[in-house]
Amino acid sequence: MSLPRSRTALLAFTGLSALGVLTGCSAGAASTGGGSSADAGATKAPASSDSGSTSGSSAPADAGSGTYEDGAYTEQGTYSSPGGQEVISVTLTIASDTVKAVDVKTVKADPTATQYEAKFIGGISDAIVGTKIDDLNVTNVAGSSLTSQGFDDALSKIKSDATA
Repeated sequence: MSLPRSRTALLAFTGLSALGVLTGCSAGAASTGGGSSADAGATKAPASSDSGSTSGSSAPADAGSGTYEDGAYTEQGTYSSPGGQEVISVTLTIASDTVKAVDVKTVKADPTATQYEAKFIGGISDAIVGTKIDDLNVTNVAGSSLTSQGFDDALSKIKSDATA
């Protein structure tokens, strides 16, 4: 009985070690280097809406608590990868505090990051369209966890832009 238990423990340890190596690369790249160049690419195109009805509280819109102005917003997000600093462009269309559409494009990436960004781009719409903007928690899309950091960077800027 001790041999199968040892084998199970060894397999579990091996799997966790491999996972640790893979996430260790992303943990070291978790910090972003500010956003000085990303601010230059910001655009805001709020939709005109006469309905005046929005879901959410009547309290002033603070970061993470509020009501967002309907429209399409574009921001750049940056993240660090083993290949260096990467940049993506994120366009979110928001209506009633809900993501109605998303478009992500590669701005600057090394060849490896470009592969992961392509996977992320292919899966992000299914992951977030229909979700309240304050409920978004994008950590890994189609095996791409670092691109998610760039998305979150752009998302925080978009939330600021869209605060009504």
